Amino acid sequence: MPGRHAELGRAKLDPAAIPQAQVRFLRELLDAASVPGLPQAEAEAMIEQEVAKVNMTREESEALLDVALRHPVKMVVNALGVPSREQVERLHARGIRVGGLVGKVEHALRQREAGVDVIVAVGAEGGGHTGNISSMILWPQVVDAVAPTPVLAAGGVGSGRQMAAALAIGASGVWCGSIWLGTKESDLLPEEKEALFEADADDAVQTLSRTGKQCRVLRSRLTDAWEAPDAPPVLPMPLQTIATMEARLRINRGRAKAFMSPPVGQIVHRLREETTVRQVIADMLMEFSDSIDRIDRALARD
Repeated sequence: MPGRHAELGRAKLDPAAIPQAQVRFLRELLDAASVPGLPQAEAEAMIEQEVAKVNMTREESEALLDVALRHPVKMVVNALGVPSREQVERLHARGIRVGGLVGKVEHALRQREAGVDVIVAVGAEGGGHTGNISSMILWPQVVDAVAPTPVLAAGGVGSGRQMAAALAIGASGVWCGSIWLGTKESDLLPEEKEALFEADADDAVQTLSRTGKQCRVLRSRLTDAWEAPDAPPVLPMPLQTIATMEARLRINRGRAKAFMSPPVGQIVHRLREETTVRQVIADMLMEFSDSIDRIDRALARD
């Protein structure tokens, strides 16, 4: 439920109503790279179908919450803003726990004031929308600020050693995201997974170009283009998402791996081949156990 966003007006219903400089910029970029265009007869309908899925205003998020509550959900976690106390009380009345993703202490305090049950402290290393504070600095800050509210440590977590570090800092558990992207169960395209398997930690870059808000994604020719001096200005959320919709459809349909930029954190360096969710969990738990044993042995020597 983003706290700030552009008013869409008719742009939500008519992609042609958004500023066209960004659309033209991406068309020319992909044309020059021979990335196939969308089928002319279907292009407008395809773009409108994808635009209809963009739900980034607070009102749309509240409507999605209504949909979620038709199902037996156990927890609702909010990002990019703070739920109202009325929303939290509504969820609590149904026995549903509420969480909030944060990147700063002040954000965590606002979530606590709203009555959320769990704070997810997301360091800058994480994928998607993040702040600028690294995990090892943010986690203990948030743990101390909101105690006794439980905190889940997030942002670059994908190993048992990191789990052990998070618990040592005072977190109640961890929240993982990017580590699942290379699994068989992930819905990324094969070419997107290949790009992740070839990437290193510093290939996960922060950019405004995907959504209009700071977002960590895989560096590609697309993100590099937005850094060029001749690139048009980035639009506010969610207009940037809509302006780049045609380009992302072309990239995915054309399997243009060099332009693919899925959201991913710096833990991308651990993704080297396709595995399964089951194997990832097993490996993390085994490494976590080994880490705890190593700490116990070190303390015993002292």
